[in-house]
Amino acid sequence: MSQADYFVPDPYVTGAWLVRKDGADQSWIDPTDPTRLEFDYMKRISWLIETWADEHGYGESGRLRVVHIGGAGMSLARWLAVTRPTSPQIVLEPDADLTEAVRAIAPLPSRSGIKVRPVDGRAGLAVMPDSYAQVVILDAFQNGQVPAELIQPSAMTEIRRVLSDDGLLTINLVDSHPHAWARRVLATVMKEFTITCLIGEPSLMKSHRVTNLVVGASLKDFSVNQLARRAARAAFPCQVLADDELSRWLGGARPFSDADAVSSPPRAEADLRWFS
Repeated sequence: MSQADYFVPDPYVTGAWLVRKDGADQSWIDPTDPTRLEFDYMKRISWLIETWADEHGYGESGRLRVVHIGGAGMSLARWLAVTRPTSPQIVLEPDADLTEAVRAIAPLPSRSGIKVRPVDGRAGLAVMPDSYAQVVILDAFQNGQVPAELIQPSAMTEIRRVLSDDGLLTINLVDSHPHAWARRVLATVMKEFTITCLIGEPSLMKSHRVTNLVVGASLKDFSVNQLARRAARAAFPCQVLADDELSRWLGGARPFSDADAVSSPPRAEADLRWFS
């Protein structure tokens, strides 16, 4: 692909871009306003980070060490660079051509603290020291699917090793009702982390349309109630499942093993924009 093939101008916002790969929009960026997160699932990840950070003493603008598994246009990395200046961020993005396109067409700000490594998530995590990151964001796709190797039990163990004792893991999952794959991923995460929640839009969680489900996981408590209040007030209200509600949603789903883990279901051809 040429650099221009990755970037589609937003017809409604001058200077903004959709970053497209494998036939799907993977990022929306406005280089003049990095705080604007257009994809709703990214807004939900930002809520998780802000809620967790506030309760763990990092405040509204405190410095965080963040690892991104998957980068594309690096919307969340740009957002963090502005909202939490001087935060060191490592982006594990194996598509070097895509990263070069980003640098050419919508470059990262100078002194942003964002370092991009041209490796996949597992390879990048393997060389990181124990307890390096306070936040890990897993938002990665290959051929339009979340790769199996990123949701295996061994991947969760490796992420847990890289996270600090009070660190936060957030994951963007894509699935459709009855969410058999996502339920097994959640069950896998819950074997490694003690505090887990799921954020989704109620109507979409009941439909057969492929949608985004955002996971938050930690070993230390954070206010799911505060998160739920924020989710309920959103322009597109969503729900937060935790504790007994999350257990009921899981419905006895079995965790994946490394041997039987599979990638997320393919997205429907008609469902190419990831705004759910």
